[in-house]
Amino acid sequence: MKDAELRARAAKVVPGGMYGHLNAAIFAPGYPQFFERGEGCRQWDVDGREYIDFMCSWGPVVLGHRHPRVEEAAARQLAQGDCLNGPGPVMVELAELLVDLIPSADWAMFSKNGTDATTQALMVARAATGRTKVLMAHGAYHGADPWCTPSPAGTTPNERADLVEFAYNSLESLEAAAATVEGDVAAIIVTPFKHDSFEDQELVEPAFARGARALADRLGAALVIDDVRAGFRVDLRGSWEPYGVRPDLTAWSKAMANGYPIAAVTGTDALRGAAQTLYSTGSFWFSAVAMAAAKATIETLRDEDGIGAMERAGTRLREGLYAQAKAHGFTVNQTGPVTIPWLSFDGDADLSTALYWSDACLRNGVYLHPWHNWFMSAAHTEEDVDRALEGTDLAFAETRAHLG
Repeated sequence: MKDAELRARAAKVVPGGMYGHLNAAIFAPGYPQFFERGEGCRQWDVDGREYIDFMCSWGPVVLGHRHPRVEEAAARQLAQGDCLNGPGPVMVELAELLVDLIPSADWAMFSKNGTDATTQALMVARAATGRTKVLMAHGAYHGADPWCTPSPAGTTPNERADLVEFAYNSLESLEAAAATVEGDVAAIIVTPFKHDSFEDQELVEPAFARGARALADRLGAALVIDDVRAGFRVDLRGSWEPYGVRPDLTAWSKAMANGYPIAAVTGTDALRGAAQTLYSTGSFWFSAVAMAAAKATIETLRDEDGIGAMERAGTRLREGLYAQAKAHGFTVNQTGPVTIPWLSFDGDADLSTALYWSDACLRNGVYLHPWHNWFMSAAHTEEDVDRALEGTDLAFAETRAHLG
């Protein structure tokens, strides 16, 4: 099998054969490591197996793999140039689009990864306030730099010394955290909903969102929304806009360019001067192809109501999974927005049931994940969801038989 051969070769030239969150060794046994291609809402691994894709490359693919409008925009830009001595005109066009679309955005800065964006946002906050401390929810994922990586390997305690943790959705906990470092809070960084791995997702309570905004104002600190994972799948204007809560800074990436590597920080005029003082850059940060892809992606989501399409498909999937679980005698929890769903089994503390079920889904042509949230794309049609539900139904049956 090609996948096994590639793993053996990789083990000789790549530490561990693979690393990071795409390391298939940490999933259920049947998960492939290497993939050949993607089209729409489907992916094919190197051994030719086809899957309906509910991970969307862990979030970046929001319109479907190889979306024509995005690919055409990227190809046009590539024909002119990509990594040049300075950015192309498309950088200005993309920034203008973000400022027009996002009410809390008066300016935009670009980079490559979500970690770049969250780190850059905190740099702006510290430059603006002259303070050091950052309030962050316990267990929240904000990237893979030393200050935020979930693994301590290769880091020092000092690199996390300026973080003060609070419990998500608890204003009391947030206020208490702020009180411990009164006068030195540069920022409150928060995800738009609680999407920690291995746990049921938790939508934000509107009172918490508004309270975080009020506390940041009272402290003279920046409210930073980490919309890297949820951005462009919940609300194109920003994930807390429906609650009437506007951040000072927002970090974006993942779905921004339908798989092309780009990230952004958007911010308010009050922080423009601080942003100008940063020396934060990278040789590939201003590559024009990804910016052209991002512009086309965001315009397509806007023009074709991409979020509405994802909501309809996600609702159909959620309702179907509930019915199947009940029919097979399982109690399941489905949490998070329907566009960023996850399913867990009641009483499955060690995830053994989820691991078996997700592996069975894989065998039946459905790619999802046992302990990380999934992602919908605008390419998921009713027919695709119904075909996927045929696979998940077989997986529920196999799991019931396995458990006896």
